[in-house]
Amino acid sequence: MPLADKFLTLVIDQGTSATKVFLFNSTNHVVFKAHEKHTLKNPKPGHVEGDALAIAHSCLKLIHEAIAFAKYKNIIISSAGIALQRSTFLFWDRKTIKPLTPALSWQDGRAAEIVEKFHSNSKSIFKISGAPLNPHFGGPKFLHLLNNSALLKNKVEKGSAVFGTISAFLTHYLTGNCLVDETIASRFTMMNLDTCQWDKDLLNLFSVPNSCLPKLVSSDYNFGHIKYNGYSIPLKIVIGDQQAALIGQGGYSTGSVAMNFGTSGSVQINAGKHSAYVNGLISSVLFSKPSHRQYLLEGTINACNSLFYSLEDELNISHKKMQWHLRCAETETRGVYVPSVTGIAAPYWTDQFKNISEGYGDNLPNEIIRAGMESIGFLVNDIWTLAKTHLSILPRAVMASGGGGRPPLLQFISDLTGLTINHGIMKDRTALGVHSLLIQSTTGLWPNIKLESDEVYTPIMNAKEVDKKTNRWNTALEKAGVI
Repeated sequence: MPLADKFLTLVIDQGTSATKVFLFNSTNHVVFKAHEKHTLKNPKPGHVEGDALAIAHSCLKLIHEAIAFAKYKNIIISSAGIALQRSTFLFWDRKTIKPLTPALSWQDGRAAEIVEKFHSNSKSIFKISGAPLNPHFGGPKFLHLLNNSALLKNKVEKGSAVFGTISAFLTHYLTGNCLVDETIASRFTMMNLDTCQWDKDLLNLFSVPNSCLPKLVSSDYNFGHIKYNGYSIPLKIVIGDQQAALIGQGGYSTGSVAMNFGTSGSVQINAGKHSAYVNGLISSVLFSKPSHRQYLLEGTINACNSLFYSLEDELNISHKKMQWHLRCAETETRGVYVPSVTGIAAPYWTDQFKNISEGYGDNLPNEIIRAGMESIGFLVNDIWTLAKTHLSILPRAVMASGGGGRPPLLQFISDLTGLTINHGIMKDRTALGVHSLLIQSTTGLWPNIKLESDEVYTPIMNAKEVDKKTNRWNTALEKAGVI
């Protein structure tokens, strides 16, 4: 066995519905893969929460399986990296590293009353942090949890409680070091995006003592070692999952654009060495080293695959029979559906609006499902319209990845935006992005990633039909009270 093939990188992709673990070899191929599914609870409407400790145990189990494989093959795991969901927050004990609260998912909207209270501060929050004032992010969630527990407030005052993302909790749990990287810290609405330091004005606004926050570090950093049964692996990369997805699609250079569709969806743009502020989109860090950082401009879509899960319940269709992509491929509709289950993120940022599902013909429930799918495409187009105001050179083609990137959706996005949409052959682009960062951290060079496509989608819908559909969508947004 060549010397280069005796070293592997360990990658953990910790998402909303599952945690995956990968071992990559030196030629960027996956030699081992395993996963564990997670469940989320909905104790009340708009409340979505998970069990951080259960997620941590799943991570350890998967790491053990990867180590067992490496030992069996007599191969060394040289380094590790983790990509994680970004806006799931909780409190935990600084000494015992045990959760003090449920992990409030990025989908959770229970902090809406806090957002209402701070509405007049929304512009200044965005100008400093790059993130809109929204119940899905850190500041509102911090105050909501604190206001509902005198015991928790006492622990925060004593400095024994930590508030942070699931990424910071898992980093602390796996290494013993309480750290959060800059790409995910953007979601706290407490970090100055230009300096990447906790901002005093934002901390004061949300009444957050610096002592209860993790230490801010770059995404490429010595996070410590993951230790398990005598095996020790240096953790070198911690990064947001959507940032990793863009990198995994070759988005290293300024102006690179990619789309990713999983439980949620996103349109990602490598904004370069300086933060980019476009009202309605999120500005954050794409990746960073202690010496420099690259920025991200992003539009997020709360409901992608999760939209179809909710439609299964709404329409009483089993998951096995949903097959939304097949139903949509055979269905057309004049109907329109405004997704309200987890609110609308970019570019409207609202959780308070009326349900709109109307204008269908006789082909139900397929027309409702088709209209639901089209709502994702409309939001992508609305995001893209804003993003174009920042791009000096517009790409003609964009790569798309993720399990929700199915043919009917990608074709519809191409029809609306006029872009050529390439669907990548490799599924696990997020994991590949982490592996690429690990290689770049070690060698200083980006690996040569093959961006092979199995399908290419170009616009086929005529302009008049695009205008009709877009007008119906905008009318529905007005009826719903979104715009």
